[in-house]
Amino acid sequence: DTKTSGSTLKKAKTRRSKRFLQSREPKLTEGQKSSMIIRGGNSSETVSQALKDVYALKKPNAVLYKRKNMVRPFDDSTALEFFSKKSDCSLFLFGSHNKKRPNNLIFGRMFDFHVLDMFELGIERFVSLRDVKTDTCPEGTKPLLVFAGELFETDREHQRLRNLLTDFFCGPRVSAVRLAGLEHVLHFTALEGKIYMRSYKVLLKKSGCRTPRIQLQDMGPSFDFVMRRNHMASDDLYKTAHRQPRGVKPKKKKNISHDAFGTRLGRLHMQKQDLDKLQTRKMKGLRKRRGEQTAETAAAAAKAPRTDE
Repeated sequence: DTKTSGSTLKKAKTRRSKRFLQSREPKLTEGQKSSMIIRGGNSSETVSQALKDVYALKKPNAVLYKRKNMVRPFDDSTALEFFSKKSDCSLFLFGSHNKKRPNNLIFGRMFDFHVLDMFELGIERFVSLRDVKTDTCPEGTKPLLVFAGELFETDREHQRLRNLLTDFFCGPRVSAVRLAGLEHVLHFTALEGKIYMRSYKVLLKKSGCRTPRIQLQDMGPSFDFVMRRNHMASDDLYKTAHRQPRGVKPKKKKNISHDAFGTRLGRLHMQKQDLDKLQTRKMKGLRKRRGEQTAETAAAAAKAPRTDE
């Protein structure tokens, strides 16, 4: 019924405030992560439009701050942490523009309302949603993420950036996806220190068989990023952020395993069974007749010693 904020302690006075504080409490299974999109004190038309396009991809799980905010995330992240706690958002995108770093975007995420890691990307080329005259995907569509490039597998910074972009654009968590639901593809390519982001709409065409023919149509927005500064969490803090509570971890079941294709295999332990006592189906043709000896009884009678009286 209470909420701690710095050195002050706030108590819920009404039922509405109590429900609000309960919704902000930690849970075993958290809901979908929300993103806050913030424009800096100095921004260009390219940065403003880029923020709006990313907001269009993230809706409805995003908050767009329309006013300018004099924030420097790499120097002081206090303002970002305040906005994160106020809007209950764990992901953020900050856009700014200056002479030293023109057309700048910073992707980042929070852990316990503190900055975990963030990457600064400079926009070298940008194609907006409004510049591409094609149909867009419905709001809230879960995108299919594709990462291409050897750097995403070998370089530590690119691996952390891939993890951050996956966290930022993954969309709602679902257990299964139908074929017709694959409508949006986000493709990231890492090559020679640059990140190429492309957005496609999936078109299902007739192929003459049951499986349709897939065709990708450029939907926008498209970015050509260059890597700039970054702030990565230490290995210990990164490990702590990925720790799961005991109630979430599935209990390990004995004698159950999975193969490479995900098929569940089980092993049964049974006692040794006596086949002589096995109850079979009773049929007239299997009944023993009177005076008829089986092969085993005849062999036993032959081996038995004879006694002369």
